[in-house]
Amino acid sequence: MRPIMRLTLGLCALAVILAGVALALPGHVTVARSVVINAPEPVIFPYLDNLRRFGDWSPWAARDPQLTVAYSGAEQGKGAKVEWTSDKPSVGAGSMEIIESTPNRHVDLAVSFNGLDGTSYYEIVPSGSGSKVTWGFGYESGTSPLKRWKGLMLDRYIGAEYRDALAKLKDKIETERKPLAPPPPPTATLGVPEQPGVVPGAPLQDGTAAPAADAGAAQPQAAPAVTDPAATQAATPPPAAQAAPSQPKTPAKRPRRP
Repeated sequence: MRPIMRLTLGLCALAVILAGVALALPGHVTVARSVVINAPEPVIFPYLDNLRRFGDWSPWAARDPQLTVAYSGAEQGKGAKVEWTSDKPSVGAGSMEIIESTPNRHVDLAVSFNGLDGTSYYEIVPSGSGSKVTWGFGYESGTSPLKRWKGLMLDRYIGAEYRDALAKLKDKIETERKPLAPPPPPTATLGVPEQPGVVPGAPLQDGTAAPAADAGAAQPQAAPAVTDPAATQAATPPPAAQAAPSQPKTPAKRPRRP
């Protein structure tokens, strides 16, 4: 048998095998990725229900900064639509349109990726102190072996895109919800503030010692003591007793002689 004939028969046998395997693959392909965001459902839902905010965390906008985007229909909710076009083959052209919206819970979309038509959805459920967000995509491959093989590789390709986009959405929401930094404390003044009734060197309430008085600082003058007249008189010694004046002695008279 000629080599060309052998090659042709080999390729035909391979095609039959691949077609047989494709028939065993599922006819409905589903891809889904999830992330837990530290935020309640009402905070997350507007990012999903408003397609005009899709560019803030879209995986294709990050891949191609020159991506052309057009919006139509409602601003948010059912009827909102976004279309994009890119020169990069990995992004290509596509569209998404919201066909059903349940506030703070679920959003259904009709999606087209480079000619591959399917349905997509966003789902939000409580998870601990935050919310679990799931982004899924699915399409019917029908009986086409090529579409079924493409669906087999779809999980790896679209799954990575969804994972990166949800991580970007998580970072954006949690960053915007961070509280503002508190203002810096007032600048402390030099020295120790005066505290009434504190003796220098005595321990304060916080365990530190009160500063000693500055030797060079002016000290308050003591108030003059009030003198008690009675106490002063008692304390003053009495004057020495004066001696009585001495009487001059008169000479004794001699008796006269008879």
